[in-house]
Amino acid sequence: MKTILITGASTGIGKATALHFQEKGWNVIATMRTPAKEQELQALNNVLVTRLDVLDLESIEQAVSAGIERFGSIDVLLNNAGYGAYGPLEAMPRESIVRQFNTNVIGLLDVTRALIPHFRQNKSGMVINVSSIGGKMTFPFGSLYHGTKFAVEGISDALSYEFETFGGEVKIVEPGAIATDFAGRSFDFQNDESMVEYQELVAKLFGGFDELLGNAAPPSLVAEVIYTAATDGTKQMRYAAGPDADQLLPARKAMDDMAFRAMIKEQFGL
Repeated sequence: MKTILITGASTGIGKATALHFQEKGWNVIATMRTPAKEQELQALNNVLVTRLDVLDLESIEQAVSAGIERFGSIDVLLNNAGYGAYGPLEAMPRESIVRQFNTNVIGLLDVTRALIPHFRQNKSGMVINVSSIGGKMTFPFGSLYHGTKFAVEGISDALSYEFETFGGEVKIVEPGAIATDFAGRSFDFQNDESMVEYQELVAKLFGGFDELLGNAAPPSLVAEVIYTAATDGTKQMRYAAGPDADQLLPARKAMDDMAFRAMIKEQFGL
């Protein structure tokens, strides 16, 4: 029986993935910052719910050790924990900038580094990084969030060469708009209304986001794509997840910068 460790498993994509893999007969190490609040996963067989905060190195090491102790080995790491910081860069406190990159990039690297020796010893192992359509394209005011997701794409590409040396794999899942609490708990929007030049664009951004989220796919769809990535036995690296991802990612690849920017501006009424 194979084992997956999932970060950010308390809600949304992470929780849906934990439920899906458990249903498929996998052992699941479902990690989150406050495991005491999780009841549904705690009640399932072959699921270990344990604390992991990607900003806390000790918690990462303890979660990995607890998972190996419980299930013997870990076969797949899903780096899912993250959130989105949006807003005019000028309005962003430096603390928000640091937290965004620490969570979405440094935290991902720290969790991955904690698993690499185990994978290398086993001469196998897979890392699946949850990126986003926002790792290939951008929306207004997303310099921080998109910066982190572009970083995840580059990290994953480069890391795949290292993993091949010992029989490991790196894959990327790129969801579009998903019906999770990303727009609530996982969305950090900073604005300063005294910066009047940005306010019309702010209003149009939220109008466009409302339309995008209105067509959002359920987290279970992304969980299914993640399961495919983990089990299809192919060398495919990137997996789109969601109808808008299926549409926008090929469009971005096909268009030059100016044409794609014009399409995004039209979508937001800019």
